[in-house]
Amino acid sequence: MAACNGLFVYHILGLASLLAVFYFSLLGEVDLRFPGLLPSPGASRSHDASLPFVERRGAQLFLEGRPFYINGWNSYWLMDQAVEPASRHRVSDMFRAATGMGLTVCRTWAFNDGAYNALQLSPGHFDERVFKALDMVVVEARRHGVRLILSLANNLEAYGGKTQYVRWAWDEGVGLTASNDSFFFDPAIRDYFKVYLKALLTRTNHLTGVQYKDDPTILAWELMNEPRCITDPSGNTLQRWIEEMAGYVKSIDRRHLLTVGTEGFYGPTSPPEKLSVNPGHWFNNYGLDFIRNSKISDIDFASVHLYPDTWLLDANLEEKLKFVTKWVSSHFEDGDTELGGKPVVLTEFGLSHLVKGFEQSQRDAFYKSVYDIVHESAKRGGAGAGAIVWQLAAEDMEEYHDGFAIVPSETPSMQKLLTEQSCRLAALRHGEQEAKRILKAVCG
Repeated sequence: MAACNGLFVYHILGLASLLAVFYFSLLGEVDLRFPGLLPSPGASRSHDASLPFVERRGAQLFLEGRPFYINGWNSYWLMDQAVEPASRHRVSDMFRAATGMGLTVCRTWAFNDGAYNALQLSPGHFDERVFKALDMVVVEARRHGVRLILSLANNLEAYGGKTQYVRWAWDEGVGLTASNDSFFFDPAIRDYFKVYLKALLTRTNHLTGVQYKDDPTILAWELMNEPRCITDPSGNTLQRWIEEMAGYVKSIDRRHLLTVGTEGFYGPTSPPEKLSVNPGHWFNNYGLDFIRNSKISDIDFASVHLYPDTWLLDANLEEKLKFVTKWVSSHFEDGDTELGGKPVVLTEFGLSHLVKGFEQSQRDAFYKSVYDIVHESAKRGGAGAGAIVWQLAAEDMEEYHDGFAIVPSETPSMQKLLTEQSCRLAALRHGEQEAKRILKAVCG
């Protein structure tokens, strides 16, 4: 762990501010329609807030009048790594590697509650040093032509999660119960979360002067990473929480898109044919109900996760690939039918190298299957809006490897798959020849 005194941090952040000014004044506007491209020094100059927002039109995402397809990646650790000067380079290294493959969207954590390098030290009290690190992540994303999906809480205990909120309420003597699920129904905890939401959405980036709610670099907010409420398998408690928090976010910020962050398990109100798509017992008692959760009017697109090696422990590769097709296709179809026309994004998918008998060819086949389904949906104008791999890492980040981490420069076959998908989706957006011209360094 790197440590530094306040004066050193002050000088580092001052230097970062000067660099940001340099980016915006010398380089001019970064055109986020074309990932990874910086304009010429003579390009017109513009402020962050003047860039176009990604919008939802029916079952598709749009940017400046054209369908916008997501080929993205997860790097949940960006804010955490941006805090310390010794690790900050990993943020720019990751964006540089990703845009070298034409990736357009990164999903990352905008929360860290009560843990090491916590953003929220206690309810409503924030570490400005960590907030400035998140500011830098947003600036670095914009500089590389990347949009961000910022997740707002964690169902898991990592980085605090809902457990930390419950602990805060319990320690202050206002918690109804010590159950982790009280995060969803305890009035005091719901108020804690709303205070955090308001602080984040109205945060003014110290490098740009733009409030987060007005910054189009942010593609969307995600209410929670993989929410589950096992104490109410009916799904009513989680449904009420989603409705309340989605409405609150939209009362502050109606310009950004909003998603839930669910894994996609079908629940009690789903048709029988949909329940049969679930992977065995993986939906029981989780309080999840994909169609019902995603239908909420303030939710702009549905989120789905996919981990066949975890969900189907005894399945062989062929069986897993069949499940992949069934799972992804079913949810994309839901966007067109059950959800009345909403985009669906596979916001996490991965295959762990820690699984017994793992071979890289298995991972390649799995990822290609996902990308083919996304591409086919996009070709016909369907609800499949894209996929975001879990996860990519910069070089020398072994401590963050979880079995799924991919370092692009060390995995040529995956680097090729990711790049090819970027080029295929760019061709659908711009036309093949125009895509090659725009993304010459990637697709040429």
